[in-house]
Amino acid sequence: MEGWSVEQVCNWLKQRNLGELVPKFREEEVSGAALLALNDRMVQQLVKKIGHQAVLMDLIKKYQQQKSGLESLTYCCGTASQNFPEVISGKNLKSFFARHKTLQWTSSYALPDFPYDVKCILAEKKCPDHSMRIRIIEFLQADMTKYLEGSLYPNSQQYNIVVNALLQAYPFLDEDGNGFLLWKRALKDRFKYVRRPIEDDEQVLRNKCKFGHRRGQRRKSSFAENKLDDVQGQVKEEPAHLKGSAMDLHIKWLNQEYMKTQRNWEEVDNRMNVTIEIRRKMISDKAPLKDILRLFPFLRCPYQLFREFQLLTHMDIYKKTVEILEIYSENILSLYVVRNNPINIMLQENLKRHTEEDVLKYMKMTAACLLLPEVFGDDSSLFAAVNEEVKAVTPVLEVKNPFNMNSCEFALYIEREELAQLDDCTMALAALVAAFHVFDIPCPKRIHRTLNFLESLVFEVRNPASLP
Repeated sequence: MEGWSVEQVCNWLKQRNLGELVPKFREEEVSGAALLALNDRMVQQLVKKIGHQAVLMDLIKKYQQQKSGLESLTYCCGTASQNFPEVISGKNLKSFFARHKTLQWTSSYALPDFPYDVKCILAEKKCPDHSMRIRIIEFLQADMTKYLEGSLYPNSQQYNIVVNALLQAYPFLDEDGNGFLLWKRALKDRFKYVRRPIEDDEQVLRNKCKFGHRRGQRRKSSFAENKLDDVQGQVKEEPAHLKGSAMDLHIKWLNQEYMKTQRNWEEVDNRMNVTIEIRRKMISDKAPLKDILRLFPFLRCPYQLFREFQLLTHMDIYKKTVEILEIYSENILSLYVVRNNPINIMLQENLKRHTEEDVLKYMKMTAACLLLPEVFGDDSSLFAAVNEEVKAVTPVLEVKNPFNMNSCEFALYIEREELAQLDDCTMALAALVAAFHVFDIPCPKRIHRTLNFLESLVFEVRNPASLP
């Protein structure tokens, strides 16, 4: 490829369905040698579409890997100083191999080499401002896309591993213990933003047909009814709860910001603080849930739901839920009462297909979460609907394919309407408990023992409820 002419490079692009790039490559006189010398920034300037950028970078990387013989450890060590001068030292060797074992997320992901200005901020252990956070997120998103060989659809586990790597390397980014959810949410928002303008990419279209378009369609249709005119109208209909035009503007801003892909979360937090008195008044007066969510749509976001819970109780519900599942999952799965439960049987079948320690732990925690009502003899249909339709009016989880790492889905429903999409069983369980408190919903008697057990641990009562 090094000796190819510009025309040969153009023919190569056509053979790989990248014919749209040919005019630009001819104009810039990109020969074979120039093609192999392209870096990320050059590719972004040369190619406009994100999908084409990812495919082109992947093709170049695969050629370089094949040429360098990366599949051979010995050969790679011998030639690293020629082809990859930045990894000639033993200190960087582990990172070098980790970054070239594509998709080996659980054992090999290494953070990218951040730009100089980002490195300076991180080296000083300063909490980055809004613009610097966006820079970090953009860089992580581009790095994940390379790891995924151009895919723009990471799964939840892959998001978790990248964010965990970031917070382990820079613990000061974990702000008040909520950093994990903040960074993960920002990273997911970035991928949504990147996917939005891509219409002709085969994988994007396939995933839209599979789930993305359906979810987006549903969200748009519900929001279409809640334009800002409706919000202003709703504000005028609730004079007892609202305190003049200033509060009116806060609510209007929150609704506008919720419609955006990239949100100013710091300002969202501030305005949710300012409006909490009105929100709590509406909830205590038993205002319809739809009206509350119309004025305060950010309560649909798990992070804001957890934050509202913390404002009310001074407890970090997500952190407590992680601790509960980590401590009790093995005990729950060992109980005789759940031995022949379909969830446990499904778990045992799936455990045989995996060997990664974190995957096995995730599956066990998911099973323990779903089996809690069975342990206490409660009605599981009021807790979670697993691969079936939600029927309960009170807060309940909808769970699909719980043990499939690529297609599992969790959602929180209230009054048979979806409130929030959730990433995993831990977030789902935390959201379920939080919803009862945030929206002041009485707990059904048929699920009381399960929730009493969870709440006694969350609120750290002196004599917490125990497993039977």
